Amino acid sequence: MPLSRLTFAIALGVIAAAGAAAAPDWPSVPAKNVTLLYPGQSSLEWAMSKGEHRGAEKFNGGKSCAACHIGEEAPVGAIVALGRKLEPSPIPGKPGSIVAKVQVARDAQRLYVRLEFSDAGQPDARMTLAPAKVAIMLGGDEPVVARAGCWAMCHDDSEGMAKAHGARPMYLGKTRRGGGGVEYWEVELGSGAPAAANGTVSDARRKTKPVAVTAEAVHRNGVWTVILSRPLNAGAVTLVSGKRYIIAFAIDVGHTAKRFHYVSFERSLVLGQGTADFVAK
Repeated sequence: MPLSRLTFAIALGVIAAAGAAAAPDWPSVPAKNVTLLYPGQSSLEWAMSKGEHRGAEKFNGGKSCAACHIGEEAPVGAIVALGRKLEPSPIPGKPGSIVAKVQVARDAQRLYVRLEFSDAGQPDARMTLAPAKVAIMLGGDEPVVARAGCWAMCHDDSEGMAKAHGARPMYLGKTRRGGGGVEYWEVELGSGAPAAANGTVSDARRKTKPVAVTAEAVHRNGVWTVILSRPLNAGAVTLVSGKRYIIAFAIDVGHTAKRFHYVSFERSLVLGQGTADFVAK
């Protein structure tokens, strides 16, 4: 099947940005399936509330979200997507979870993250022109991020949440003001050139310019294959061999936006050698 104009345009952008660096040999890179769930209006405050979240006491005692909930994404997401809990405005027919095949690799200059997922069965929410969007959270030494992943940045007063009084974006509650507490990469996918971006989240969300992240994508037979990468030394989170990082994923499909995405629980990442969910060798 011939490649689309989107694929060709993205590939040209990646080649220009990456220079002479060779792409990873993806068939040789280990892959793991990551289930992302529909979160609704769950927030960090909700996770910490004993009256709302059955695991709040364990979380407040130092346990991570992933320690208890990996493996529960599909049933929990289904309950939320149906509007039975945490979602006052359910999207009719929206599945409660999505599975992404994830691979992580590196070379001497760059870190690469490849995700493959299907958009089959997704209703058209008509919230945005982009049919899909992928975002990656990368955390270094923020303790709350290590335990809560994406939920560390999502609060009751964030845009679209239960107690929102405006359009406040994601933020970390207690962190270095103005510092790079968490790094994010994202790309909107559609019929034109990809709109890749990256930035930081600390006391507020800030986009970084010039954009360090490059994107490559193919949509074929209802399956998206997306590769995001950036230079090892070009982000807010310094990437070095042997150090443990936190990585998490978010996917929008069916023209959704804001909190109507799918999110993963936090996973660990190591470059070079080490023990983690993902090892970029």
